[in-house]
Amino acid sequence: MLLYMNMKQLGKRRNTVDKVPFEYEAEPETLRELITETVKICVREYIERMDRGEAVLTSDQIDDMAQIGKIAFGIVYGDKKPDVSKAADTAITGFEDGLFRVFLGSEELTELDEKVIFAEGDEITFIRLTMLAGRMW
Repeated sequence: MLLYMNMKQLGKRRNTVDKVPFEYEAEPETLRELITETVKICVREYIERMDRGEAVLTSDQIDDMAQIGKIAFGIVYGDKKPDVSKAADTAITGFEDGLFRVFLGSEELTELDEKVIFAEGDEITFIRLTMLAGRMW
């Protein structure tokens, strides 16, 4: 099943949100399954980047990163591969703790285990919430 994630890269000069395709092996039936499967896809791509170890940036990418003050080449220097199940559990805990919200189109998904009907080509938006002041410790 193909779903699109709305993504805005930090520091991009243009104020647009890109639709990035995510191919799911099986159709998620709940928000919990959507988060878990999305984490699996992202971890798999991260491991592929680790294995490739290549760093090629366009001048636009360099300019965009320079706007935020850090130019990163996308190379993963460590050799420790992430644990997919631990990453998925962390994401679920983050949702339960209110660190991010999930939208299907314009409808907010609030219940992890409530049945959700996803259609081919639906747009999903994850919004990370950040604290504006104070410290966590």
